[in-house]
Amino acid sequence: MNWKTLTSTYLFKDDWLTVRADKCEKPDGKIIDPYYVYEFPDWVTAVAVTSDDEIILVRQYRQALGETLIEIPGGCVDPSDENLQAAAARELLEETGYAFESYTYLGKTSANPSTNNNLMHMFLATGGQKIKEQMLDEGEDIEVLLVSREEVKQLIRENKFMQSMHVTALLYALEKLGELSY
Repeated sequence: MNWKTLTSTYLFKDDWLTVRADKCEKPDGKIIDPYYVYEFPDWVTAVAVTSDDEIILVRQYRQALGETLIEIPGGCVDPSDENLQAAAARELLEETGYAFESYTYLGKTSANPSTNNNLMHMFLATGGQKIKEQMLDEGEDIEVLLVSREEVKQLIRENKFMQSMHVTALLYALEKLGELSY
């Protein structure tokens, strides 16, 4: 079922977004031209649990939707990050001021595999301690919220998380923490 990419033409390149038009050949010989692909850096996110067993959520404004949302911490993997866990630890420290004793990789997911080429890597971080103040990027204004596991489950039930990949990470983490049964 795999397609062969015959050519790729870059239409736009920036640090956070690259758009390309591919000319592809399907196994039956049919040519698809153009097929647009959005290239993004990989992302990391973490369900972060403090040493007091509180889950860290963040509230921030999201311009694309024009809304202030509740999410879990995370962001782009930087070229300087040693590995995915290091990227998650860096994002947690920058956005929340917390450092964590332990990380468990929960897997990866895609925002939209039909158009986006990147993945979001999900972690469960435990044993968090606040060690410094937030170090936010320009344009970031993040409020840190500490909530119980029950409050997180209620927020999921009430459809309060708009970021679908964050819901995925939360569900995997809650399962790992023994909070979900099927």
